[in-house]
Amino acid sequence: MTSAAPPAVRPSDARTANLSRVLDLLRLSDGLTRAEVSARTGLSRSTVSSLLTELLDRALVQEAPDPTRAAGGRPPAVLRLEPSAGAALGIDIGNTHVRVVVADLGLGLLAEDLQRVDVTERPRETLEMVEATVARLLVQAGVGPGDLLGAGLGLPGPVDRATGRLGSATILPAWVGLAPAAELSARLGCDVLVENDANLGALAESLHGAGRGSRVLAYVKVATGVGAGLVVDGRLFRGASGTAGEIGHTTLSNAGPVCRCGNRGCLEQLAGAPALLAQMAEAGVELESAAALLRLAQDGHAGARRVLADAGAHLGVAVANLVTLLDADRVVIGGEVGRAEELLVGPLRYAARSAAVTTAGSSIDIVGAQLGERAEALGGAALVLREPVALGPALLARR
Repeated sequence: MTSAAPPAVRPSDARTANLSRVLDLLRLSDGLTRAEVSARTGLSRSTVSSLLTELLDRALVQEAPDPTRAAGGRPPAVLRLEPSAGAALGIDIGNTHVRVVVADLGLGLLAEDLQRVDVTERPRETLEMVEATVARLLVQAGVGPGDLLGAGLGLPGPVDRATGRLGSATILPAWVGLAPAAELSARLGCDVLVENDANLGALAESLHGAGRGSRVLAYVKVATGVGAGLVVDGRLFRGASGTAGEIGHTTLSNAGPVCRCGNRGCLEQLAGAPALLAQMAEAGVELESAAALLRLAQDGHAGARRVLADAGAHLGVAVANLVTLLDADRVVIGGEVGRAEELLVGPLRYAARSAAVTTAGSSIDIVGAQLGERAEALGGAALVLREPVALGPALLARR
């Protein structure tokens, strides 16, 4: 029996597919020339020119000279997504805060809100707060429902990507059994992608922060917990089960303090914010937050500076091991404790280079984060633009 011939592809369908292809190429790049678009798509220059004319007319793409690419002459014209062609939400839920941002397609901030709250035992109330905050910010930013491409949600700890649930009951125990992404998707009326918060910080810093230009980036977030996000060639590296980067639970001392994970001597127990505050309390200085510790250290308090220096040394050993395994070319230190800058990063850098066993590790570029508290929320918005297999059809439907 002769099988039926496949249906012919109509020219209009092929053109729509090529338009989507160009849009997806641009959203995964940091800007391309027309010649580069042609080379990467395999389409002729005349076809690319026709497609770009339509995308420019529909205000989905912008073309402008890029001075950073000038090589002694006129800078080439570079194509990027038009920032105003859509918007994305970034939602960062930490142990003690909720931050929501509305960003355009260039990750420019359109609106932002930060709430300092204890979310540990209040999952439903937290999601209701996020819903109300998003509604207010979208109005403030002038973003209609049709312009919203989705939301990226960051949570503290490993995330089961198959279910969208937290993979550890020790971090937010009251959230166990809850699927935050599904819950928020129903509340917000858009797709919600969920990710570990350190991964989101890594993504944001790699695109618009201290990690720009890095090929293999490790972002270490030092806050209530300690985690790492890894970006390789512009894409998040999650490992086989999605938990790559759980540096906070690497063992530094078998005789160290017991960790909430059940092991002893985890990095988090030596360098996480609660551990540092406990050390200060043992020295007779009661502090309510990591921010208070940083202020005290910056004012010259010897005990506070020593606590941060010791934390940096512990982190440096863990970073040296990470760099040895990954051959990373840059490590970015962020998070609430990471904002101690050289008080923490200086000892960290020294310990990492001293413990490194490779030539690359001994000269590793270790720097402080540039995006500060916004990194994880901006990473959530970036996830919406970077993670989907295809975003072009959704953009075309809006213009």
